Amino acid sequence: MRRPRWLKLPAFARAPRRPGWGRLAALAALGAVFAAGQAPLGAWYLALPALGAIFALGARRAPGWSGFAAGFGFGLAALFWIVEPFQVEAEVYGWMAPFALVAMAAGMGAFWAAGFGAGARLAGVKAPLWLTALGLGLGLAASDALRSYLFTGFPWALAGHIWIATPVAQAAATIGPLGLGLVTVLSAAWPAGARRARAAAGAALVAALGLGALWGAGALRLAAPEPERAAPVQIRLVQPNAPQDEKWLPEFRLDFFYRALDLTAQDAAPGAPAPDLIVWPETSAPFLLDRPGDGLSMVAEAAAGTPVALGIQREEGLRYFNSLAMIGPGGTVDALYDKAHLVPFGEYVPFGDLAARFGISAFAAQEGNGYSAGPGPRLLDLGPLGHPLPLICYEAVFPQDILAAPARPDWLLQITNDAWFGTLAGPWQHFALSRLRAIEFGLPLARAANTGISAMIDAKGRVTASLGLGRAGVVDAALPAALPATLYARSGDFPVLALLAAISALIYLFGRKYRVDLTPPQV
Repeated sequence: MRRPRWLKLPAFARAPRRPGWGRLAALAALGAVFAAGQAPLGAWYLALPALGAIFALGARRAPGWSGFAAGFGFGLAALFWIVEPFQVEAEVYGWMAPFALVAMAAGMGAFWAAGFGAGARLAGVKAPLWLTALGLGLGLAASDALRSYLFTGFPWALAGHIWIATPVAQAAATIGPLGLGLVTVLSAAWPAGARRARAAAGAALVAALGLGALWGAGALRLAAPEPERAAPVQIRLVQPNAPQDEKWLPEFRLDFFYRALDLTAQDAAPGAPAPDLIVWPETSAPFLLDRPGDGLSMVAEAAAGTPVALGIQREEGLRYFNSLAMIGPGGTVDALYDKAHLVPFGEYVPFGDLAARFGISAFAAQEGNGYSAGPGPRLLDLGPLGHPLPLICYEAVFPQDILAAPARPDWLLQITNDAWFGTLAGPWQHFALSRLRAIEFGLPLARAANTGISAMIDAKGRVTASLGLGRAGVVDAALPAALPATLYARSGDFPVLALLAAISALIYLFGRKYRVDLTPPQV
């Protein structure tokens, strides 16, 4: 007996047929080319056409599968540095590296697949190519927004990050990282949806003019006169260059500590002012804050009365914290900040404390198995040096953490240990995100990194002084002035999320006639 026509599943409810392996491989390769837009290459001129090609292929067939393949290739190419931490003790953890990379790439692919699938469904099953391509672009922008917040967030290698090394990035002061991503996907999707070459060329011209306008506006912002600080502040950033596989070995750890002391005590260059603040990287002290021995006194003696922002671990009962301590004359602890936004599986195991309630305490941070999170963002009161917001390593990845500060900081202070990330893409991507935070908030950022890149960054994201990877030394630089609070600093991601929702609603309304009517006929 033949099934009535109205009982058949609509097209969008059926499992999409998987494209051929050749098509999936091509999409993965295009995803890898799109990753070339991320640091250190910053090849936006390759990334943008590749994204357009992904949208064009995905709009024609099986958008969910297309999104997964492209996202998987993008994740492999952009996040390959994730294997580096497993090489620190390769004889123990090296076998896990390929599984971690595949898992990260698959997770990226899952976000892309969800975005592409939702975007295609938004446009409608039988929507014209241009509407479907636009839906895919909005879906990718939405998946980047979701990835920025879901499960503590991972706003790394977002679509809009391809512009960080260009004047277009200055738009982040107004629209933030998600706004840059929305501009990126719309610029790629509009030409991708054209069926004829002339229409594609016209759409590409419109996109180029829009991006050109942002480029020009960014160049004008960069060329605008800089404000001057009321009182100059000189900061020394210490880079001891302790390789991660040697950092904690008994035969080396004191050598790295003495190296940092020597760099702290080093005379300023002839004619340069003495530092008003000295900054050591994350976890640079080989002792606990609670059991320092003579360590804090040695730091204070080397600094000769200059305050030191010291990356150090501390213990509180059974709990451990990744902290920044302000060390004053005589080795006193004048201020303390505990890292609040921890790295899942790197600094703690998610739900480990919950598992401890059921007798499984091996992963519980509050039982000493991993770091415990601090109470949240706070400003340090450094008197004449202002009120900086401390950021420990991974925390500089999250603009929402800066937005959550109790008041607007005078500047941003980041300490980090990027030795975990190798020397290829990881440290450069992390550094690029620090530059973007400065642009978004109009605040200078001082960055001390164990193995590099240590740098002073001005309020427009420009590097005024730096020390590269794999070198021991110091960066002595004046702290640039802050700009007035940016629009993004006042409003955060909400306007862009609202705009994303509004455009999605328009696509949904426009695509109504392309959807399948599920209502059975009246009999």
